[in-house]
Amino acid sequence: MLVRERPRPEAIRNRSNAWWFAVATVCFGAFMGQLDASIVTLTYHSLRVQFDAPLAGVEWVSLAYLLTLVALLVPVGRLADARGRKLFYLYGFVAFTAASAACGLAPSLGALIAFRVVQAVGAAMLQANSVALVATSAPPERMRTALGVQAAAQALGLALGPTVGAALVATVGWRWVFGINVPIGVVALVAGHFLLPRTRSRNPVPTFDWWGLVWLATATTSLLLGVSAASGLPLPPWATVGLFAAAATAGLAFVLRQRRAQVPLLDLALLRLPAVSPGLVGSLCGYLVLFGPLVLVPIVLVRAGCSEVLTGVVVSALPAGFALAATGAERILPRAVTDRGRCLLGAVIAIGVLLCMAVVPVAPGWTALLLALLGVGLGLFTPANNTLIMRAFPVAASGTGGGLVNMTRSLGTALGVALVTLALHLAPAGSVAPAAHSAARMLLVAAGVMVLAAWLSPRRTASKGSVAE
Repeated sequence: MLVRERPRPEAIRNRSNAWWFAVATVCFGAFMGQLDASIVTLTYHSLRVQFDAPLAGVEWVSLAYLLTLVALLVPVGRLADARGRKLFYLYGFVAFTAASAACGLAPSLGALIAFRVVQAVGAAMLQANSVALVATSAPPERMRTALGVQAAAQALGLALGPTVGAALVATVGWRWVFGINVPIGVVALVAGHFLLPRTRSRNPVPTFDWWGLVWLATATTSLLLGVSAASGLPLPPWATVGLFAAAATAGLAFVLRQRRAQVPLLDLALLRLPAVSPGLVGSLCGYLVLFGPLVLVPIVLVRAGCSEVLTGVVVSALPAGFALAATGAERILPRAVTDRGRCLLGAVIAIGVLLCMAVVPVAPGWTALLLALLGVGLGLFTPANNTLIMRAFPVAASGTGGGLVNMTRSLGTALGVALVTLALHLAPAGSVAPAAHSAARMLLVAAGVMVLAAWLSPRRTASKGSVAE
């Protein structure tokens, strides 16, 4: 019973809109993941006071979560392809919800960081399967719409995070920043049990590639730590160089292992599918461009004398524009515009906005308008790009594909934060505008890569049938 997927009730399964129930359920996880990503940073000050800890120690509340998440997304997706995506998704909710409750009750900073690692394991089980569940539940012709709704749920969680986090910390305390996940998780777990379809096409794993997991985890962890060190983490230069060297070495070892392994963690042939490699690069750069301004703008506006309330309103324009475009593009754009065309349009809009941000003086009004337009561009790009990637993967490898999409998203998030932090770190003290323009130029390069990735994507992709039951 606990290791087998149960089918949906017949009354649900036979409805013509049953796929919408599955998409709505997946949106719970998408919303929670992004809410948690943007809400936790609001607890830093309270954690420092509560546990009498330095900022370098408190930062590990986020860093431990991110490192664990990135390392596990691909292997968890591979296992879900073999054992059942619904099963892994539901157990992910169990782990995430239980760990959230434990975080809210943590007696020490060390315990909190340990519980965050467990929370990240649950988040990996959710995120590795979210895109795959949407892609295999929705009819082929509605996949882009479904992925757009999921992306909008992520944007909504991202937008509400700072506001909800600030309100919780100011009223009931930092522990409820984690406790808020518990009721949402319980509702999502019950909904998933009844509304998510079983996995009908599986990709068995006779043996698990543990060495592949070790090399992948080493590569991603070293890379993220190296980027953090380069952007201001207090490490000596030789340690920073060593981290990048370790990342390159472990990455090469991972590739060689996947070529020799009888049952590889990641079938490298999947990366040679026409839409996959350009799409994954575009996904990484898209989230880099999305998260960079979310770090840059609050720092710049507060330094310029804006209140925190006004700053929060301005920053919310970015995820609001993203959600609007991700859900409304189907009704506005002609059906003749292909996924590749939407990717190109979204990336070009992002380039235009970042060009303006690189030269326009920082002011709340202009910044809010530009962020909203940037969100529109990214909201056009992301669902269409994800659709191109997921249509290229065989149905039996959908979990692996979803894991790769979310891993590149997490890496793009980390790089966006790190590059902006690096630009601010290198800027002379007090020079707000030059630092902001320098960061915008870094993000502009990433937007240029988005255009190139979209251009290299195939003009037409084959539609695969739905396998939901």
